[in-house]
Amino acid sequence: MTDRGPAGGADFLQLDPAAAPSRGLTAWLADLLRTAIIDGRLAPGTALPATRVLAEDLGISRGVIVEAYQRLREEGLAGAKPRTGTTVLPRPGRPARPGRQEDPASAAALRMPSPVLLPRPWRSAAEIDLSPGVPDLAGFPRAAWLRAERAVLAEASPADLGYGDPRGSARLRGELAAWLARTRGLRAGPDDIIIVAGVAQSLALLGQVLRARSETAIAVEDPGSLGTRTELAYWGLTPVPVAVDDQGMRVDALVRSGLRTALLTPAHQFPTGVVLAPERRKQLLEWAAAGRLIIEDDYDAEYRYDRAPVPAVQASAPELIAYTGSTSKSLAPGMRLGWLVAPRRLHADLVTAKHASDLGSPALPQLILARLIATGELERHTRLARQRQRSRRDALLAALREQLPAARVQGVAAGLHLLIVFPRSLGDIDDTALASRLKTAGVLVHPLSMHRQRPGPPGLVLGYAAHSPGQLRDAAARIAEAVQKGAE
Repeated sequence: MTDRGPAGGADFLQLDPAAAPSRGLTAWLADLLRTAIIDGRLAPGTALPATRVLAEDLGISRGVIVEAYQRLREEGLAGAKPRTGTTVLPRPGRPARPGRQEDPASAAALRMPSPVLLPRPWRSAAEIDLSPGVPDLAGFPRAAWLRAERAVLAEASPADLGYGDPRGSARLRGELAAWLARTRGLRAGPDDIIIVAGVAQSLALLGQVLRARSETAIAVEDPGSLGTRTELAYWGLTPVPVAVDDQGMRVDALVRSGLRTALLTPAHQFPTGVVLAPERRKQLLEWAAAGRLIIEDDYDAEYRYDRAPVPAVQASAPELIAYTGSTSKSLAPGMRLGWLVAPRRLHADLVTAKHASDLGSPALPQLILARLIATGELERHTRLARQRQRSRRDALLAALREQLPAARVQGVAAGLHLLIVFPRSLGDIDDTALASRLKTAGVLVHPLSMHRQRPGPPGLVLGYAAHSPGQLRDAAARIAEAVQKGAE
């Protein structure tokens, strides 16, 4: 069954259904509307076309329009009132100006971050939440953290609790420099490190500094994290998709793009799970050597189950790479602790932006993390977590192979998520519709199309870190059942 009717088109945003993918019309339309709101083409107060009218113009099902508008409302980008239809909502720091279409250039200058970085449907409560990026929060090392906190409070001087250096605690930066060199091969001293509130703040700071230097676009992996793309767009950088295959980002396509900045997850690409191949690393560094910048998000690097993790790309060329990582997967995302190591040419501007944004990161958590590293508690916790997560991955993988033998699992044995891709032999699967059926069945997943900018095979991104092997086997059975029902 298809959502398409006769070929059509709309004057509104020059929408052309002929350019849409064969599957995932809802995601296609929602992405286009979201982008138009973010870049200012749809100003606050703008009324979206009536669902029936737009459906008729595009020759597609009205249900597609209704669902796309609903996604915008759930993301806080649009609202609906009786007799007025769906309208674009103001964003923080940007008042609505009814009747006036904003200039895209001025809109970019006024762009403020949204309070929601991922669509709310994928943050809803569920019996089994397989959202990728959710670590095992029950495994947080409470006893070790409490011991370290008591020791820090007993030893901290009054000066330790002041505003301090906007780069972060000297004690933590010193411990991190040695730890990152030991575990990730990083070439950085304490003075090269900026403590941040997670990778999201690193991207926000880099976005501000790059925009101030007249950069307007950035190459990103496709498929790649929707949240990352949204973050970059909010800070004024247009994410330009560059294809990912089984060896990582296509560097030849990056070269052809003409862009000067690229963001990658080379240690464990999200969501495909592949590792950037050695030859691709070499090509990437050659590309960056001509005054370009690589942003390396060291995503999931601490979790490799079949061999030692590959070193960070930063180790090969520190002056070409802005490296960022965090404790969000090793401890908990709520700790908001991360680090940014950037080329010297960007360092001072990044520190200035960091100081302007928050005057510096919280003092006590930094000192506690420094102690956890110094005492070896962080590494002990990571080793235990790695063993636990390997058993969970193995359980989910075995259950999927039993319940859905035709589906293909991609990526290396690493990280906290799996990607399953559905071949055509399973029928014409709409992964967004499949995710909706699974949500009704009590299982929360990400459709692969959610993280795509261009068409591609359907799939599901499954995070397994927060659930027992038994729960994961149950989830696999429900996924198989939902796939079967969709094929009937």
